[in-house]
Amino acid sequence: MNIDIHYTFLPHIDAEASLAFYRDALGFEVRRDVGYGDMRWITVGPVGSATSIVLRPPVVDPGVTDAEKQVVLDLIAKGSYGAVTLATDDLDALFDKLVAAGADVISEPADQDYGVRDCAFRDPAGNLLRINQK
Repeated sequence: MNIDIHYTFLPHIDAEASLAFYRDALGFEVRRDVGYGDMRWITVGPVGSATSIVLRPPVVDPGVTDAEKQVVLDLIAKGSYGAVTLATDDLDALFDKLVAAGADVISEPADQDYGVRDCAFRDPAGNLLRINQK
């Protein structure tokens, strides 16, 4: 039996800024863009990969209070709410591409003590993206 990761979810606070990052800077394809009222769920993923990220509204439960919603937004902005690790065969080239696109750099490419070479960014919502060298 094979099991694959199909979707993972990350919150967005600005759909257009998220599209510019994931589609334009990272080069992901947009697979779905679904709206409901003032909310959007945008499914993106690497071309040729079955794995997708669903960029979703941060809070959709009508039972969440304004104070609770603010806590979630504060955690997202700190990079403490959502995270994903990507992998590439050319970390330095991807790092340079994201820097040129104006991405928020957290750490430059470096060899880590735990055996990987990686770097880190925050997406427009503040989600942490680590990128490993394959």
